[in-house]
Amino acid sequence: MQKLPQHFLFAILLSLPMAGQTQAPAAPTHSDPTYLTTLQQWRTHRASSLSQPDGWFSLVALEWLKPGDTTIGSAPGNTLHLEHAPARLATFHLDGATVKLVAPSGGFPTGTTLDNKPLQKSTEAPISFDDNHPSELRSGGLLLIVIQRGDRLYLRVKDAASPTRLAFHGLQWFSPDPQYRITARWIPSTTPTTLTVPNVLGQISHEPSPGMAEFTLNGQTIRLYPIVEDEQTLFFIFRDTTSKTSTYGAGRFLYATLPSNGIDHPGTIVLDFNKAQNPPCAYTSYATCPLPPQQNRLPIPILAGERRYHD
Repeated sequence: MQKLPQHFLFAILLSLPMAGQTQAPAAPTHSDPTYLTTLQQWRTHRASSLSQPDGWFSLVALEWLKPGDTTIGSAPGNTLHLEHAPARLATFHLDGATVKLVAPSGGFPTGTTLDNKPLQKSTEAPISFDDNHPSELRSGGLLLIVIQRGDRLYLRVKDAASPTRLAFHGLQWFSPDPQYRITARWIPSTTPTTLTVPNVLGQISHEPSPGMAEFTLNGQTIRLYPIVEDEQTLFFIFRDTTSKTSTYGAGRFLYATLPSNGIDHPGTIVLDFNKAQNPPCAYTSYATCPLPPQQNRLPIPILAGERRYHD
């Protein structure tokens, strides 16, 4: 699976327990001021991160790059029209699996940068679409990067003056509930386990899962299967019955630190659903979110974490 871009990793890091914690702590109570304060700080940081000039609320376009030229600008005749761009900003040229940036007729507009370096009038430059270090084309409040999803390349555009960002009205949350900070059993996979993960573009990926988290809630045994996000983080994509009424319909994300004895050995893992969060697609139609695999579609409500952004 394509990893989340770095500008989203800040929200992931905030969702994790403190570094160095190896054993699952006891669940906090409603009167635990330290937990409640930390949770509120995390929620505040999440809202701030999402609404930054280059946060998820700034997305304004997602353009599938086809072989040849994709021209960008505000003038008529461009492949991708951007209201706040110069008349002719740039051309992205796709040849096989290679993308390069080409100056438009007349050269790059003054102030245009690639990876924070001013572009010369006649510059041509290779474009990286590595998720961790993509090339960044900037002009005014615009940020353009190329991303790969499946076998396709897309141009992602962010605009600090995005109407969605300017209309940001905060996030909605369930009240903190300690019963949803769960110390689950970690059961490692004894044979290779693969999750079939669709995304909103209609693509399918097959992702290895190292095991499952098992817990009891409302009298039912629940199992959730993660993907390894990085060497310290597990990524759960899940859906529960609140998606029909009060949470985002396609599901939510949850991040957790590794189990107490690592992913290869039985142990415990803390799942804090008070930090369950909406995927970017809950706020914009220009994101490319993964959807819950069949194994993580739960038959119970999880009345915790982030609620729907749009009523």
